[in-house]
Amino acid sequence: MPAKMKRRNFLKSAMVASALPLQSLQSQPEISKPIVRKLFAYGGDFDRGFTKYVASLTGKTSPRICFLPTATGDAAGYVMRWFETCSGLPLNAFVQRSFISSYNQKESFEDIFLSMDAILVGGGNTLNMMAIWKAQGIDHALRKAYESGVILGGGSAGSLCWFEQGTTDSRPGSLTTVEGLGLISGSHSPHYDGEGERKPLYWSKIKSGEYKAGFACDDKAGIYFENEQVKQVVSLNEKSNAYHVSLAGGEIVEKAFPKEVLPPAWP
Repeated sequence: MPAKMKRRNFLKSAMVASALPLQSLQSQPEISKPIVRKLFAYGGDFDRGFTKYVASLTGKTSPRICFLPTATGDAAGYVMRWFETCSGLPLNAFVQRSFISSYNQKESFEDIFLSMDAILVGGGNTLNMMAIWKAQGIDHALRKAYESGVILGGGSAGSLCWFEQGTTDSRPGSLTTVEGLGLISGSHSPHYDGEGERKPLYWSKIKSGEYKAGFACDDKAGIYFENEQVKQVVSLNEKSNAYHVSLAGGEIVEKAFPKEVLPPAWP
């Protein structure tokens, strides 16, 4: 091919390339990372150490963490203790009451939850809390937040609520069963070392087949799940543990998870 014709063909190719849309000349757009579902359940009531741990799980320098005090009827003193607990921690503390009025709250529960980095649920009457959540649609809003990557968590009633079933003191007379949201498969017992009746009742429920195998937490221990799988177990002291409790050959098998003791949360 003559040199003159080669130059002409080269110029035509360059002109076509320069006319192409910019995106066709660039590499393919970056694929977004899959959402990781995160949940942290601990055995006792909220604690400064556990709250700081949840803040660290967000990966943000000043995460927005919302507290749900539904199980205590949004008790004012409980809410105040939440803000006192968060004082000085690297986070922005919020509270979402369940006993609200359309006159003073215009945003939906879903909108508020989706604007948070983490949501922690307090202790109290689990049975009443679950009923209120279902009446208000809070259960659906929490599930959507969880599936959107907002970290969920809590202790006592605030840990029971995430499992399929567990033991509760929400009724008169004795410990009984409460049904949770089932975000984590299996059963749960909080206060495993804090209340003498919890462990034997939990064992008997699993042994009878009424409960599925599940997870138990001492008051000062918690389990962090990612995509419904145990990712890490932490505690606030050396003696507190979290366990997997199951049935094998008709007998209870209790296995303590390896744990990491969290450093003190106070400056």
